[in-house]
Amino acid sequence: MQPTDDPAVESLFSKLWRTRSASATIRWIDLSAYSLGASIMDRRDFLCSTAAGLALAGLGADRGMRPAWAHEGHDHKEGQGRTYATPKDAMKSPREELAYVVGVYVGTETKKPDFLATIDTDPKSKTFGQIIHRLPMPNVGDELHHFGWNACASCHGERARTHLIVPGLRSSRIHIIDTTKPREPRIVKVIEPDEIIKKTKLTAPHTVHCRADGTIMISMLGNENGDGPGGFLLLDEKFNVAGRWEADLKGMNYNYDFWYQPRHDVMVSSEWGSPNTTRPGFKLEDVKAGKYGQHLHFWDWEKRTIAQSIDLGAKGLIPLEVRFHHNPESTQGFVGAALSSVVWAWRHDKAEKKWKADPVIEVESKEVAGWPFPVPGLITDVVLSMDDRWLYFSNWLHGDIRQYDVSDPQKPKLTGQLWLGGVLGKGQKVKGEAVAGGPQMLQMSLDGKRLYVTTSLVSSWDNQFYPDIAKRGSVMLMADCDTDKGGLTLNEKFVVDFGKEPDGPARAHEMRFLRGDSTSDIWM
Repeated sequence: MQPTDDPAVESLFSKLWRTRSASATIRWIDLSAYSLGASIMDRRDFLCSTAAGLALAGLGADRGMRPAWAHEGHDHKEGQGRTYATPKDAMKSPREELAYVVGVYVGTETKKPDFLATIDTDPKSKTFGQIIHRLPMPNVGDELHHFGWNACASCHGERARTHLIVPGLRSSRIHIIDTTKPREPRIVKVIEPDEIIKKTKLTAPHTVHCRADGTIMISMLGNENGDGPGGFLLLDEKFNVAGRWEADLKGMNYNYDFWYQPRHDVMVSSEWGSPNTTRPGFKLEDVKAGKYGQHLHFWDWEKRTIAQSIDLGAKGLIPLEVRFHHNPESTQGFVGAALSSVVWAWRHDKAEKKWKADPVIEVESKEVAGWPFPVPGLITDVVLSMDDRWLYFSNWLHGDIRQYDVSDPQKPKLTGQLWLGGVLGKGQKVKGEAVAGGPQMLQMSLDGKRLYVTTSLVSSWDNQFYPDIAKRGSVMLMADCDTDKGGLTLNEKFVVDFGKEPDGPARAHEMRFLRGDSTSDIWM
């Protein structure tokens, strides 16, 4: 495909790339028309030809070539400027000023709805490090967990990042939250579990990603009875249940996280366990019985079927968060196997035309008094900086966060470590008190300078391993990251104590920022 320095052609070509799934015609133009145009047409003819293709997809002059969100009948001005064309652009964005964090009452003495907390992260503000708004859900018992945006980098220039999709892991209820007034988000729609089950036979929503065509994809961990393997739910642009994404589940045992890389026509997904296994709490005999996953699945993005699965074996028990490189040209990625406490690096081998994965970091289990078996680190989250250089992960049971230089993904170098809570007794005190729980959910600022952490995993496992969380609540903390030489330092000026909530101590889990973060955006 020939390059061009014509801004009009580049802009149109970019639009074609983002909307190529709209029709087979657009995909054909996307992959071949410009190379033909460069050789047998002048640019004016090519633009006219391409515009005709756009019209077939409903994106032409009849819509004024305006972004799709401009036709939805809503005021999305506030959501403009929240996405970026490239990872480099994202790294240059203004510092995050607000964070949205879920507060969870499931498994505590408080019998009230979970809530979405809006937290001031602007160090120049008088309310820095404080919860400035609480949005309660309509029902009790949702167990808010992971959540995501209606639009990300894959929709840049096409749709505004305005709405959060906030599922209940336990209730299977999905909340649509409008953030056009960032400091006062509001619920605009609730999708009830009965509708989801009726249309898809799926339950237990987990990871949320937007797609370039405006739809929203959610990994679902169970079927209507709470058994595996689950599947993938689609919402349309108006947040209606559109059905299931996958064409076939052959080869899939369980579900958990996913990430797609469109330039390579691939999606990767991981495995936890079915809701019927994980919800009551952790049992070692369930692992021995094969009720937890140990596979990575590489899907054909276009065909929506599994093209290849990798059995990670004993070093890959319970692979959770998957992170592709942010660079859309890369096939490199990482996954943390929680129970085995091993980080795996995957890549596509062009010569052998298949995906490969290797264990690149292993955390040794430790003997702890009172435990019937050596305690694993339990890697429960992994994040990658926007420049793909720095990898961070949390050992929820051991109590440490680690920073690695992964400039060479096959040879990570440990460059920083921070101890917070955990069962090994090494965690530093925060404002004179020990942290309840251990470092769990991680989120990275776009510039890579700040790493945020919360301490709750999921209610039943919290109560099993860290019962104090239900009594004392979670905390949200921030570490300053040295991105030159490496290193992590706790910033004690930022401490959000969910144990002091007006309605009682709450758990804190996933975190999101208005302009995106290290796990929200996928570039095309």
